[in-house]
Amino acid sequence: MQIEFTIQTWREGNQIIAHAMPLDVASAGPTPAAARAALDEAVRVFLRTAEDHGTLAEVLEEAGYVLDGAQWRSPAWIGIEQASATVGA
Repeated sequence: MQIEFTIQTWREGNQIIAHAMPLDVASAGPTPAAARAALDEAVRVFLRTAEDHGTLAEVLEEAGYVLDGAQWRSPAWIGIEQASATVGA
């Protein structure tokens, strides 16, 4: 079974963080490629664990996926933005 997801990456100190949306799974590495490889493994383990526990359908539905026949369809992204907010006076 193939599960699609969108990856967002950013730097935190000397690490690159890779986040799989909408699954809300993240991992890190010293380079973008290493962070992506770690994320791919983390997503596979996350999905395999959910499947082993019999909760894969529930996990995917909560993340916004829709079962279309035998295939899970990921949410259609409208946009991804960076914004800011002012805190304090």
